[in-house]
Amino acid sequence: MGHGIDAFLLKLSVMLVPALLAIILHEVAHGYVADRLGDPTARLLGRLTLNPLRHLDPIGTIAIFVFGFGWARPVPVNAKNLRHPRQDMIWVALAGPLTNLALALISVLFLRGISLLETTQLVSSQMFLDISRPLRVMAAFSLYINLLLGVFNLLPIPPLDGGRVLVGILPGKQALWLNRFEPFGFVLLLLLIFFTDVWSRLLSPLMTLLLQTLAGGEYHYVEKAISFLFGG
Repeated sequence: MGHGIDAFLLKLSVMLVPALLAIILHEVAHGYVADRLGDPTARLLGRLTLNPLRHLDPIGTIAIFVFGFGWARPVPVNAKNLRHPRQDMIWVALAGPLTNLALALISVLFLRGISLLETTQLVSSQMFLDISRPLRVMAAFSLYINLLLGVFNLLPIPPLDGGRVLVGILPGKQALWLNRFEPFGFVLLLLLIFFTDVWSRLLSPLMTLLLQTLAGGEYHYVEKAISFLFGG
């Protein structure tokens, strides 16, 4: 029993900071870009903050630590306040996943930096190795969760960010139809993920390819981190 609790706390300590940064900065990016383009809704509601209590969705947060994927409370955006509603909503929607992709790149640099430091005699002490190992797992998980959030949210299905980008690109009638579909989009996503093989046939291979491409020689650390955190 005690060993199980210790293992859970260890995994939690590794995942907590990367997960919080991934989902909070995603939402803050939406609100910040909307504010810059004329809609102050998120700012007036106090959502342009790194305080996790203003962003976290209880179920979405738990899902991250159980399934490796989750969500925060969406930042409210009033498109009518934007200077060019249709065009500006594209940038507002893209801000979240692009932030996650930027964090994924930073995580790769951090992961490679740790490996580079370990090869130098100046910091190859046991003390440094004891510190660098959990940091490497954190960086690998940060790469994974940010890449997953970035890619998943770019799927062209409302209410995902990719769906809202598509609404802004399509001609009027098609955009209106797709926008009306948004209330049912989340149900469709759940059906696709849990009742079809779209994950195993499409999303999982795509994630593996992107992780291998970004991580390069450090990919085996990503595999080890994911296995440690979600392999039981």
